[in-house]
Amino acid sequence: MSKFKTIDDLNVAGKRVLLRADLNVPMQDGKPSDTTRIDRTVQTIKDLTARGAKVIILSHFGRPKGQVVAEMTLKPIAVAMASALGRDVAFATDTIGDSAKAVVGAMNDGDVAMLENVRFHAEETDNDDGFATTLASLGDFFVNDAFSTAHRAHASTEALARKLPAAAGRLMQAELEALGAALGTPVKPVAAVVGGAKVSTKMEVLGNLSKKVDMIIIGGGMANTFLFAQGHDVGKSLCEKDMADEALAIIASAAANGCEIVLPVDVVVSAEFAANAANQAVDIDAIPADKMALDIGPKTIADVENRLAGCKTLVWNGPFGAFEIAPFDKGTNAAAQAAARLTKAGTLTSVAGGGDTVAALVQAGAADDFSYISTAGGAFLEWIEGKTLPGVAALENNA
Repeated sequence: MSKFKTIDDLNVAGKRVLLRADLNVPMQDGKPSDTTRIDRTVQTIKDLTARGAKVIILSHFGRPKGQVVAEMTLKPIAVAMASALGRDVAFATDTIGDSAKAVVGAMNDGDVAMLENVRFHAEETDNDDGFATTLASLGDFFVNDAFSTAHRAHASTEALARKLPAAAGRLMQAELEALGAALGTPVKPVAAVVGGAKVSTKMEVLGNLSKKVDMIIIGGGMANTFLFAQGHDVGKSLCEKDMADEALAIIASAAANGCEIVLPVDVVVSAEFAANAANQAVDIDAIPADKMALDIGPKTIADVENRLAGCKTLVWNGPFGAFEIAPFDKGTNAAAQAAARLTKAGTLTSVAGGGDTVAALVQAGAADDFSYISTAGGAFLEWIEGKTLPGVAALENNA
């Protein structure tokens, strides 16, 4: 029994459904240059319209800060949505008021409409109760399909779920089920890969994960800070030396929770961060003073692959090295491909998220075989930090 309702629990025939989507897509020459977020919302819309609902899409675009900004209109996104759905999408020139009422009032069962950028009203980001009440008057049900904005308590993500019967859309449902499988009630042993440049930005992630997983495999520049804290000379490697005490405290608290912190045993070093720069693999106690560690070495890759083979669940956030340029993408690619193979073989449930992470897994050719990849960024990070996401909590409270 899930803690939230899904659209299967709503009787939507002949009803108006306010659907909060995240259509904040990149634009070029007045058109969306990447339609991933639009395409991912299509399933929810089709499932609702097939059952006779009138679907009214709400979304933000950019940060207009409560002002009407012409470049941030949703009009071109409504055109792209119509193309993705293969049907007309009516457009209202405001989120509330006469235009919104007229467009919604003219809808027939199975129709789709989009309202103008919710953030043209400052009351949206203020989570204003009156604004949410006005929005709610346009619908009979509220469906939230925007996990990527669920960490914000805004009127169209949080307050609306208190005003109308509410449910998760297909995208939100998939995200919550995947994250629940990874960290809520995972099949053990559970590994977390945490990479990236700085320990300081991942303190809460590491603290929360160390209570929930069996091992945390640390990569990227972060690993250098841990190695330095343990007394290794890391040469000119990226390293937050002032975080050494915190790194040791994480190792100690993880051990107390029965969680192992896994660090590199060898690294690939170079004198310069440049494509195809001269490089060599060295053990962690032999890093030259004039070089920097830019990737994990072959012994560490073998260790990581071996550890993943013994796990049942994996949560991944951040790369192992400077994956943007060869040859320092080798560690990230090898580990990602190993996780993808294990997932495809049915022995591993793998969930990944965060901007760099998605890019790294796509580059490794591993993304399609992971169990679930979250494109949510901030919301994904706050989830693995163990924080309550207002948009999710509102759905659970409504249920």
